[in-house]
Amino acid sequence: MIEKLQFISNQTKEITHLESIQTALDAGCRWIQLRVKNQSFEDVLNLAEKAKVLCDSYQSKLIINDFPFIAKEINAHGLHLGLNDMPIETARKIVGKNMIIGGTANTFEHIVKRINEGADYIGLGPFQFTSTKQNLSPILGLEGYRNLIKSLKELGLSIPIIAIGGITQEDVAPITKTGMYGVAISGSIINSENPRNVVYKIKKILC
Repeated sequence: MIEKLQFISNQTKEITHLESIQTALDAGCRWIQLRVKNQSFEDVLNLAEKAKVLCDSYQSKLIINDFPFIAKEINAHGLHLGLNDMPIETARKIVGKNMIIGGTANTFEHIVKRINEGADYIGLGPFQFTSTKQNLSPILGLEGYRNLIKSLKELGLSIPIIAIGGITQEDVAPITKTGMYGVAISGSIINSENPRNVVYKIKKILC
């Protein structure tokens, strides 16, 4: 099952990827995506192994961003691929039939492509500006989400779509009203004075 609240790991001057994951797990997140950029395969593998142990101790699911061989190596729950990563069909041959694979999309054409590739869910964004991602694509906002969901329905297409990109607790209710399946959040949880309270309120809206 695809979780409706997904946490994306982040590293800043104040916090490491593993510390951000620990904060999210303590707060009640049970779907964790390890997203590490600009580091070597060995460094990401090392981080992924530690993140897997951490997530397992909370009975939580770990998704690895970008690295199918690492996802397979550590027996992750899933793999997430960006638009510039290898095609989902190719990754599927590496990780096997049972691993969940999600894919990023920024446009209607991307969504249809991901569905045709066999994605299990889609991360669609950016909802609004976020400092956690470089080379940001055009912002979609509520109107963008509404229009894309409508276009999919007109074609009779359906897939769990997760909103991503600068989402705060206050954005969750209006986003769900557009027809989006769930949300992916990072900064709003790790920067909160009370992450547990933020996660509780978001889950209450989503479930």
